[in-house]
Amino acid sequence: MERTLNLKPFTFCLQRNIFFLIVIVFFLSSCGTRKYTVKSDTKASKAADAMANLKSKSLYRFITDWTGVKYRFGGLDKGGVDCSGFAYLLEKEIYGITLPRISRDQANVIRKKDIDQLKEGDLVFFSFGGNDVDHVGVYLNNGFFVHASTTRGVIVDDLSLPAYQRVLVKSGSVN
Repeated sequence: MERTLNLKPFTFCLQRNIFFLIVIVFFLSSCGTRKYTVKSDTKASKAADAMANLKSKSLYRFITDWTGVKYRFGGLDKGGVDCSGFAYLLEKEIYGITLPRISRDQANVIRKKDIDQLKEGDLVFFSFGGNDVDHVGVYLNNGFFVHASTTRGVIVDDLSLPAYQRVLVKSGSVN
């Protein structure tokens, strides 16, 4: 009596298992190659774009070197700096311009410009506490500026935010 093996069911199971194995490997490998992207419309990505689009590389280095330095009224070093001190140091080191030390006096030496005419290095002035200028920042591009915030220290910020638009009183370039 001769016996023959029926390999058909075995071959079918093997093919099915190989198919599932290939699907699992493909699925697992696709998970490892997934690219995570930052939404390009976030505040942080727009600020990063403003920094990346600076024409002056020395300005870029200056800002990155000072970013995060804490606010200190009257401060002029990396132990702490106030807004007018930061603008004073930036304008002097990057552009060779000596500004007055106080933001109110800095506002008096600029040639006024509309906000949409600002160029890299121009100054923007704010009045948070009434009619007098009491805060200054340096315009970068695309609606962003750098300043020494009383709560966050030196930071790149969005000039189009309503909190800044309400208190923006003057902008322009140094005469």
